[in-house]
Amino acid sequence: MSEAGVLYSNVKFTREKKANGDRCCNLFKDQACYKCEEGWEQHGGKCYYFSISKSSWNKSRDECRAKRGDLVKIDSREEQDKFWIGLTDSAVEGRWLWVDGSQLNQSLTFWRMKEPDNWNGTHGEHPDGEDCVRMGEKSEADSLEWWFDAFCSKPHRSICKKAGVREKLKKVCD
Repeated sequence: MSEAGVLYSNVKFTREKKANGDRCCNLFKDQACYKCEEGWEQHGGKCYYFSISKSSWNKSRDECRAKRGDLVKIDSREEQDKFWIGLTDSAVEGRWLWVDGSQLNQSLTFWRMKEPDNWNGTHGEHPDGEDCVRMGEKSEADSLEWWFDAFCSKPHRSICKKAGVREKLKKVCD
């Protein structure tokens, strides 16, 4: 049996791999444990799916919804990487909304300098401009992640996010 410890809300949980599948155990007391479907990664009670193929923002969102999730809404710095995220101003230019309908919290943004810029292309070939958001690395050495508005049709990988399945543990692990 292999065991990987996870520190969650100051309570140590373990994920035990057994012949009959994963078992989530709380080493200290009865408390909830979150699990994700195969292919999804668990973090903080949420499940994340990292695509390996590149798609447009709309197709990426459709693929996330088909998996019963949606494009990721950034709630913390730890959720940053190089992918489409669930932020768009396609309904009203300059009014940035998350896929859940909530407005962008201006105190938690990672826009690259001069972004968003709603660029129309070198020769104006994208008259609607850039209405979708992707994450990417800054070129400087501090390697912070930044947001860029981008053409929604441009293919990028995506991150889907959904709630983990909460299970109530009934006994302390053996």
